[in-house]
Amino acid sequence: MKVSLFITCLGELFYAKVGKDVTEILERLGCEVDFPKGQICCGQPAFNSGYLNDAKKAAKQMIHAFEDADYIVSPSGSCTTMFREYPKMFVDEPGWKLKAEAMADKTYEFTQFIVHVLGVEDLGAEYEAKATVHTSCHMSRLLGEKEAPFRLLKHVKGLEVIPLPNNYDCCGFGGTFSVKMSPISEEMVDEKVRHIEETEAELVIGSDCSCLMNIGGRINRKGKKIEVKHIAEILNHHVKGGSHHANENRESTLL
Repeated sequence: MKVSLFITCLGELFYAKVGKDVTEILERLGCEVDFPKGQICCGQPAFNSGYLNDAKKAAKQMIHAFEDADYIVSPSGSCTTMFREYPKMFVDEPGWKLKAEAMADKTYEFTQFIVHVLGVEDLGAEYEAKATVHTSCHMSRLLGEKEAPFRLLKHVKGLEVIPLPNNYDCCGFGGTFSVKMSPISEEMVDEKVRHIEETEAELVIGSDCSCLMNIGGRINRKGKKIEVKHIAEILNHHVKGGSHHANENRESTLL
């Protein structure tokens, strides 16, 4: 099975290890993974700010970059959701609308792909920690994926997952929202951190690097000793022999 990795802007710039973990897991599950070099931003910041024409330019480039992909997999529920929005952007351009629909139909968030397409729930991971899980707004509400991450984490040996109070609350990032409405965003992420502390967890797990960057940044500023990790980092971890990176010293082909 051929899979094209959509790494996302934040993934490429700040979370390269997450891209490597995703790739290693997919390869271990028998997928042939490639990395289309023509990929850019999905256009979500422009789209959410009302700049439709700019968002369309980005969308057309992405459609072109991934047109030969059998499946598209991304470690981001938010950016995956944006791909699913593409058909609505081209209602007045029938040719591009058909291409956008074809792209949306073959695009999956990482955990969603593993559980619902590959039919796998136990990756043989081991991670000793008391953790809680942040469910991102776009992934749970717009993409509609609420179960896959928990079904995978349930099989991680040594991991105790504690329910997060008010888990449905936004962390306050929201892309440009955190820039345009920073005082409100700050209050929202502070509330999220308070709920995380209530669980007494030592680790926060999420499926969107954007949320994790926001939550992790606030935790760090407050001097809290709570780790923040993407779910791929947990699912690719094996206690015996350490993290499962057989080719850890190889040069990354993602960047």
